[in-house]
Amino acid sequence: MVVSSLKLQELIQEIREAKTQAQEREVIQKECAHIRAAFRDGDPLHRHRQLAKLLYVHMLGYPAHFGQMECLKLIASPRFTDKRVGYLGAMLLLDERQDAHLLITNSIKNDLSQGIQAIQGLALCTLSTMGSAEMCRDLANEVEKLLLQPSPYVRKKAVLTAVHMIRKVPELSNLFLPPCAQLLRERHHGILLGTITLITELCERSPAALKHFRKVVPQLVHILRSLVTTGYSTEHSISGVSDPFLQVQILRLLRILGQNHEESSETMNDLLAQVATNTNTSRNAGSAVLFETVLTILDIRSAAGLRVLAVNILGRFLLNSDRNIRYVALMSLLRLVQSDHSAVQRHRPTVVDCLRDPDASLSRRALELSLALVNSSNVRAMTQELQGFLESCPPDLRATCASGILLAAERFAPSKRWHIDTILHVLTTAGAYVRDDAVANLTQLIGGAQELHAYSVRRLYSALAKDISQDITGSGSEEGTQTLAQHVSYPMQQPLVQVAAWCIGEYGDLLLEGSCEEAEPLQVEEEEVLALLERVLQSHMSLPATRGYALTALMKLSTRLRGDNNRIRQVVSIYGSCLDVELQQRAVEYNTLFRKYDHMRAAILEKMPLMERGGPQVDEKGKESEEEEAAPNPTEPQASKLLDLLDLLDGPSADAHHPPPLDPTPGGTLINLLDLPCAPPPPAPIPNLRVFEREGLQLNLSFVRPPGTPALLLITVTATNTSAGDVTHFICQAAVPKSFQLQLQAPSGDTVPAQGGLPMTQLLRILNPNKAPLRLKLRLTYNHFGQSVQEIFEVNNLPVETWQ
Repeated sequence: MVVSSLKLQELIQEIREAKTQAQEREVIQKECAHIRAAFRDGDPLHRHRQLAKLLYVHMLGYPAHFGQMECLKLIASPRFTDKRVGYLGAMLLLDERQDAHLLITNSIKNDLSQGIQAIQGLALCTLSTMGSAEMCRDLANEVEKLLLQPSPYVRKKAVLTAVHMIRKVPELSNLFLPPCAQLLRERHHGILLGTITLITELCERSPAALKHFRKVVPQLVHILRSLVTTGYSTEHSISGVSDPFLQVQILRLLRILGQNHEESSETMNDLLAQVATNTNTSRNAGSAVLFETVLTILDIRSAAGLRVLAVNILGRFLLNSDRNIRYVALMSLLRLVQSDHSAVQRHRPTVVDCLRDPDASLSRRALELSLALVNSSNVRAMTQELQGFLESCPPDLRATCASGILLAAERFAPSKRWHIDTILHVLTTAGAYVRDDAVANLTQLIGGAQELHAYSVRRLYSALAKDISQDITGSGSEEGTQTLAQHVSYPMQQPLVQVAAWCIGEYGDLLLEGSCEEAEPLQVEEEEVLALLERVLQSHMSLPATRGYALTALMKLSTRLRGDNNRIRQVVSIYGSCLDVELQQRAVEYNTLFRKYDHMRAAILEKMPLMERGGPQVDEKGKESEEEEAAPNPTEPQASKLLDLLDLLDGPSADAHHPPPLDPTPGGTLINLLDLPCAPPPPAPIPNLRVFEREGLQLNLSFVRPPGTPALLLITVTATNTSAGDVTHFICQAAVPKSFQLQLQAPSGDTVPAQGGLPMTQLLRILNPNKAPLRLKLRLTYNHFGQSVQEIFEVNNLPVETWQ
C-alpha cells in the first residue's frame, strides 16, 4: 500500500513556511522517504506526481539521484503526462557522466518516429539538452528526417537538436548539409534563426562546409537586405529595429564566409555599407546590429573606405552614454590599432577623454589604447596627457601607466633631455610603481649624455631634496600623520632617491660649480649635499638598496669635493656595524679604502665612463669579427713562435730563420716529442629554440653546457613581448623526469614590457648524470590585456647537443 504523502503544492507551501533550515531539511527528508516508498510500491498512476516533487527537491539543491530510473520508466510509458515529467527529469537528473542516460536512446528513437508533435518535441528537447556523442551518432538519421517535416514546431526543434549534434560530433556535418539549403527559404522566424545558427556551426567546424555555403552568400545578403529595408515581421521588431537577433546571426555568418575570400567579401560590401548607415543606434538593439556590422567589415576583405567607416562608428560608440558600448568600442579599437593605425589616430582625443572615466575597466582599456597610439609624431602631447592621468589615476593602474610612459619615451623620445625630464616626472609622481629596470635605464641614459650631466644632477638634487623634505614634514604634524601612514603603505619614491644618489655621487662636482645654463640657478654648498645624503641614510623609509646607493655616493664625493673628508669617514665608519649585511660589508670595505689604500682611492672612485646602450657589446663584437678576419688561421703563427723558441735553445743555426714545415701526420717528430698539452677546441654553440608564441608573447630557450661539468645544462628562458600591452605577473615553472635534477633561479622580473621592451630572463640548471634524452614541461601563468592566462605544454624537440 502506498504511503500517503503531500501533493506538490502542499510540499512547496510547507517548505516555504519553514522558519529555519533545520525545519526545511526535516520536511524534505520526510517527503523523500514517502517518495522512496512510493517508488518501491510501484504505483503507475501517481509515479509522475512523486517524480515532480522529487524534481522540486532537486532544484532546491538536495540529492535526488534515486529518481533516475523512475525517469526511464516514465519515458517508456505510453501516457503523455508520464512522458512529460519523465523527459523533464531526464534533462535535470541525467547527463553524460551517468551510464543510465544511454538507456533512454531507444525510447527517444521510438518517440521521434511517432507522428505526435508534442512527444516529438519532448524527445528533441531532451536530446539537445543532454545527448552524448554516442546518442547523437545513433539518432542523427532520425533528426535529419525531421528537418523536412511539414510541422514548423518539429522542424524548429530538429534544427536546434542538429546544432547540438554538430557541437558534440563534428563528423556528422555532411549529414546536415543538404537540408540547410531548403531551410534557408523558410519564412518562419524560429526555423530561419535556427538554420543560420546551424550553418554557422557547420562552417566553423568543417572546411568543406565553409566552401559549400559560400555559394549561398547572395541568398544571405538578400535576406538581410529585406530585413533592413522592408522588415521581416512586426512581432519580432525591437525598438524600431527589424528582428535584431536574426540580423546579428546573419552578420556573424557573413563574417565567417567572407574571411580570406575576395568574391564573397565583394558581394556583401554594399549591403554592409547600407546596414552601417541606415541602422538606428538610439537603442541597444540598433547598437548591437551596428557593432556586429563593424566586426564583419573588419574581418572580411572589405574596401578601404568601408574600414574607415567602421572605425568611425567605433569612434561614435566612444561618445555613447552606455558604458558597455564604450567598453566594446575600446576593445575593438585596441585590436585594430596595429592594422589601421592612422584611422584609429583620428579618435585619439576621445580615447584620452575616456581615461578619466570613473569606471575602472573603461579607464584601463582606454589606457592600453592610449599607450598603443603613441608614436614619434604625437609623443610629446600623448606623454603630457598620460602624465596628467598618472597623477590622479587609481593605484591599480599606476604601474601600467608608468611602465607605458617609460616605454614610449624610450622608443620615441625626440631628445635626450626630454627623455630624462619624462623619466624624472614619472619617478617623482609614481616612483614606487615603476618597473625594476627603471633605475638602470635612467642611469645609463644620463651616463651616455655628457652634455646633460650638469643639468641632470641639478634636477635630481632638487627632486631629492623636495621628496625628503615632504617625508620629514609629513611625519611631524597631525596632518603629517596621514602622510606618514601613506608612506608606510607606499614608501617614498625609492627609484628616484636611488637615481639621485647615483647621479650626485658621479657628478657632485658639477652640482657645486653652478655653471649650468639649461637649469634654474641653484646655489649648493658641500655641507648641504652631504647632509641630504645623510638624511637618506637615516630615513626609516629608505630601503637597504637605497642606503647602499647613498653610502656609495658619499664615498665618491670624497674625491669630488674640495673640503675635508672627516665627515664622510665618520658616516662610513658608523655603518661598519650595521645590521644589514650588504651595507655593513660595503662600509667595512670603504673604511679599509680610507685607512690602507687612500693613495688609490681617487683612481678607484673615478667617474663611470660614457656609455651608450648596447655600444660596448656591439663594439666588442665588431672588434672580434675584425680580428677573426685579419687572422684567419692563428694556429700557424703560434707554432712558428714555438719553433723560434726551440731554435734559441739549440743555438744559432742557418735553418733557424727558415723552419721546416710542420708534418701534420702522426709521424711528425716535433709534436710527438714535445707532446705539449693544448686547450681543447670550444664546443659548437647549441642552437636556440622557440617554444611558445601567443598574442605577441614569445618564449625562447638558449643552451650552454659548461666544459668542466658536461652533465650540467644551463638553459636561459627569455620572454619577449611585441604586443601593445604589458604582460604582468609572469611566472614560468618547469618540470623534468625523475632521473634529472632541476634548479630554477629567480627571474629578472615578473613583467614583460610591451612593444619589444627589455626582455625577462630566467636561468634553469639541469643536471643529467645519465645523459638521458631531455624532456621539459613548462607552465606559464600571466596577465595580458586584462585576462589571466595559463599555458601548460611539453618541449620534446630539444637539440641532441643538450644531453649527448
